[in-house]
Amino acid sequence: MYTPDDIDLKLLRQLQKNANITIKELANLTNLSNTPVHERIKKLERNGYIKQQVVLLNRNLLGKKLIVFCNVKLKEHTKEIGNRFVKDITSLKQVTECYNISGDFDFLLKVMVDDMEAYQDFVLNDLGKVKNIGSAHSTFVMGEIKYSTEIPI
Repeated sequence: MYTPDDIDLKLLRQLQKNANITIKELANLTNLSNTPVHERIKKLERNGYIKQQVVLLNRNLLGKKLIVFCNVKLKEHTKEIGNRFVKDITSLKQVTECYNISGDFDFLLKVMVDDMEAYQDFVLNDLGKVKNIGSAHSTFVMGEIKYSTEIPI
């Protein structure tokens, strides 16, 4: 298994901040030439440290002004039911994140929609079709204080 060194970690930090940074800029930051930087990035990709590069969109400009965290409890707990829930929930485009959690609930969903009316429609027509949900508890985001996609390294 490949373990990144300090230079690799520096590259990863920079790429997390700006995936459009050029090889030349990265080379200047790491005191390496372009070729070794390029090779290191490819090695990090091959070894799974870089999963993919994406563009982060402005959800407000796209009309997704409401974020809701929805705690879900299943009626029953079997492998088959859990797998079916995961399959159903991952197919819902409004669910941007889903975590299997411990405590009073089984799953935590992050749901992104236009407004309260759209969330009500989601609950009734999309989440309502998912089998074996015992209960769901919604928490509405009033303000976003910190948002980051960076992994602390």
